[in-house]
Amino acid sequence: MDIRTYLGSGHTLIFDGAMGTCFSSLPGRAEERCERANLDHPEDILSIHRAYLEAGARAIKTNTFSAGADAAGGDTEFARQVIRAGCRLAREAAEPYGAYVFADIGPASGSQAGGPGDLYCWQADQFLELGIRHFLVETLPSAEGVPELARHLKARCPEAFLIVSYAVQPDGITREGQSGRELFARTAALPEVDAVGFNCVSGPHHMLEYIRGLDLGDTLLSAMPNAGYPTVLGRRAVYQGQPDYFAQKMAQIAGAGARIVGGCCGTTPEHIARMVQALSAPPAEEGSPAAKAGPRRAAVPESPFWEKLKAGQRVVAVELDPPADGDPAPFLSGARLLRDSGADIITIADCPVGRPRADSSLLSCKLRRELGVEPLPHLTCRDRNLNATKALLLGLSMEGVRNVLLVTGDPIPSAERDEVKSVFNFNSRKLARYVAELNETTLPVPFHMFGALNLNARNFQIQLRLAAEKEENGMEGFLTQPVLSAQALENLKLARSVLKGKILGGIFPVVSHRNACFLNNEVSGIHVCDEIVALYAGRDRQQGEALAMDISCRVAAEMAPYTDGFYLMTPFRRVELTAAILERIRTIPV
Repeated sequence: MDIRTYLGSGHTLIFDGAMGTCFSSLPGRAEERCERANLDHPEDILSIHRAYLEAGARAIKTNTFSAGADAAGGDTEFARQVIRAGCRLAREAAEPYGAYVFADIGPASGSQAGGPGDLYCWQADQFLELGIRHFLVETLPSAEGVPELARHLKARCPEAFLIVSYAVQPDGITREGQSGRELFARTAALPEVDAVGFNCVSGPHHMLEYIRGLDLGDTLLSAMPNAGYPTVLGRRAVYQGQPDYFAQKMAQIAGAGARIVGGCCGTTPEHIARMVQALSAPPAEEGSPAAKAGPRRAAVPESPFWEKLKAGQRVVAVELDPPADGDPAPFLSGARLLRDSGADIITIADCPVGRPRADSSLLSCKLRRELGVEPLPHLTCRDRNLNATKALLLGLSMEGVRNVLLVTGDPIPSAERDEVKSVFNFNSRKLARYVAELNETTLPVPFHMFGALNLNARNFQIQLRLAAEKEENGMEGFLTQPVLSAQALENLKLARSVLKGKILGGIFPVVSHRNACFLNNEVSGIHVCDEIVALYAGRDRQQGEALAMDISCRVAAEMAPYTDGFYLMTPFRRVELTAAILERIRTIPV
């Protein structure tokens, strides 16, 4: 029976479970790669397929999940062999049962020749040449490449049936920080996609709770959760979720609207057999689940800094580096002086240039509590995974911090990389999308998000494109790198004409000739023009600071027509100099 007719007749399509964890549980196979077994141990793969079909599966996946990774790495011939053998084995197993065979395609990061879309299309072509007409693209962290695959597949084979499945954590976010709800809606809107759903990462209870909060509309929903959550025994991840519990939850998932069901990591033929039994039984009486409410919006005052920006008043943000030792007194003293000199907000870098300093978020909370100073902590993607980032954001929200600056982060200095490892789960654009999702679904008071804008980049058009992507992902403003050249000022003017968000123009008081040379040669993102460098030759400290004040105020006046405020950086903890400049630039008219 045609699969659309089958589903249109009211049937629930039952998939198999996890080939990978089943194969690794076989004696002597724990260290072997599952997909390679298509060639080395075909009898094992055939046996697992048959066990799922005996359990009642009406659809099985080819054992080809990671073939795309081989193709992306340049080993296309091996990928072809895996795909050919995987199709042959699945068909041989499925034929006596009249089951559907789905081409299984895992997530792609792209290849030297192209992006994820090209890699998905290449794999689709291999399967189409072998006569496969049903496709499952699964465990995706984003929709990148999906529209290209969908269009390509239906152009080449109009009768092809395509399921797109995303890997969403219990909080509704993928490992790239994207919203499962948005991915579901965006993919369901593609006319070439037949079904959309979720698999892996979450256990059946959390997947049930998640899909109950979705607006399914008339979308054909697929749900294939893990058996539960893994426990590490020795060197192996073991899933201990019980088949009866899994089956009970899967019956509820079907009742919540899933028309295509199966299992992912840890699900065995026994899990599928129990699920088939549960789905054939009359549904248990169950109270209607309460509709998921959005976050409780707290009735608290808005950020004074943001209110001024929104009202069109000029603001000044001042950056003060966090201490490198455990003594906060100099930092707090400097912050107090800057507050009294008229700073609207104090920004705190997050371990600048990749070296450890006091945590910017903790210092932000301390500033707000002890001095009543509104903080703008920098949050990098470098030092935290997704869980740590969410935990920190929740804490900041509870402490009344309302503004954050999201940056990818400087790399760890090369001399320290053997001991200190960088963690980059995502970049600043993906982090902004993640925070935007938390704003909408979790936080009682949303964050206002700012990003960095490098006016000194050699190819500023790339910076503008990235900034536009940041705006699309929820950023509302930008703090720029310092303007210390005519080209940087021209780039600022261009940014003003292109970007929608608020712009705070960067000001760095250069205090000496040595300082200017250091900035040009050692600090990424800053360029001091030759004319300014020459002005500092032969100046002593007092003369250098006087020149720094004059140049900073002149730059501020030149930037004023193209900015909503200023971002003033404090050099070498010279807070008194920064405070003096601050008092002067505050008089510049809007």
